[in-house]
Amino acid sequence: MFKKFSPSTDVSGQTILKSSVQRSIRSSLLAQFNIDAETLEQIWPKKEPLTLVKCQELGLHLTLVDEHSREHISIYALQGEPLLFQHFDGPFYPTLRLLHKYPDILPMVKVDRGAIRFLLAGAHMMCPGMTSAGGYLPPPEQELKAGTPVTIHAEGKTHAAAIGLTKLSTEQMRKVNKGIGVEVVSYLGDDLWSVQKI
Repeated sequence: MFKKFSPSTDVSGQTILKSSVQRSIRSSLLAQFNIDAETLEQIWPKKEPLTLVKCQELGLHLTLVDEHSREHISIYALQGEPLLFQHFDGPFYPTLRLLHKYPDILPMVKVDRGAIRFLLAGAHMMCPGMTSAGGYLPPPEQELKAGTPVTIHAEGKTHAAAIGLTKLSTEQMRKVNKGIGVEVVSYLGDDLWSVQKI
C-alpha cells in the first residue's frame, strides 16, 4: 500500500478532527483492536487531538483493486506522528511503529524464513509460508475470519515485519494451503515506515 508514498506529493490536506469523530474512532479502535480503554489512553490521550491526513491519488498495490488504479488513504497522526491508517472506510490499521510499542493490539500470524525476503519487498503472503514448520496460524479455537487485520511476524525475528489483511480464514488457509493468505498493507522499509513526522 505504501510502496510509493511521499508526504510532499501524496498528501492533499490535513484537518484536526472534531470531538465527535474522535469519539467514534476511539469506539472503533476499542472494538477492533485487542486493547482496553487504559491502553488506548496511553496510545492516544483524550486531551490530544487527532489529525486526519488525507492522501489522495496514492498508488496502491492491492489485489482488491486494479494495480494501476489510484485510491484514497487516510492517515491519522498524533502531534505529527502517524498513528493509524485506513483505506476508504475499511478497518483501522496501526502503523508498524505503533505496533512495535504495543505488539499485542492485533492478532498475529508468522511466516517461515523462506518468505522473509518476499515480505520485506512488499509481497502478499502465501498460505504455505504460514502453514510450514516455521510459520504460525492461531489454533482452530482462535480462528481469524477473512478480512481481519493482522500483524505478520517472521520466523526468528522479535518485532512485527508487516501488517496485513487476511484473505481467507485461518482454517481455510490450513485446508487450501495455496494462494494468498494475507494481503500485506504495510511492511518494514516501505515509505510509511520512513515517515516519522507528517
